[in-house]
Amino acid sequence: MRTIRRVVTGHDGQGRSQVLLDEERPLQPAMRPGVSSALMWWTASSPADNDGDADAGQEGVATMVDGGTVFRVVRYEPGVAPRPHRTSSIDYALVISGEIDLELEEGVVQLKAGDVLVQRGTWHNWIVRGEEAAVVAFVLIAAEPVKVGRRTLGAAG
Repeated sequence: MRTIRRVVTGHDGQGRSQVLLDEERPLQPAMRPGVSSALMWWTASSPADNDGDADAGQEGVATMVDGGTVFRVVRYEPGVAPRPHRTSSIDYALVISGEIDLELEEGVVQLKAGDVLVQRGTWHNWIVRGEEAAVVAFVLIAAEPVKVGRRTLGAAG
């Protein structure tokens, strides 16, 4: 999968629902070797503002938006470069195709097409050990940094 179809709805001048965008989005190379992605949408706040018809999928954003949300589709190639990290967000992930390992500080979980992950601000890394790329859809929603005892585990990596 090198492109993904993105359909965005909105409203006409009378308040009736309609399709605003229906397009193929290419997955573009990311800064991390072995990774390509396509931004689907992002919001500056949660709850989100659904007014207007500006395309929030055209503006580049960081991995996470403080106080907001990010929806991105990512393709990981076999042998993808490691990037252990933590975000201050709750992440909903759906593996669309392939298999990918979620490496945590305490163990590894293999995820395959159709599996869902709820990532709750943990330190993690993504690894493709097989010969087929993995494609994962992510929705990241800003969250408070994790607190364990008196320690705060903020975003890093």
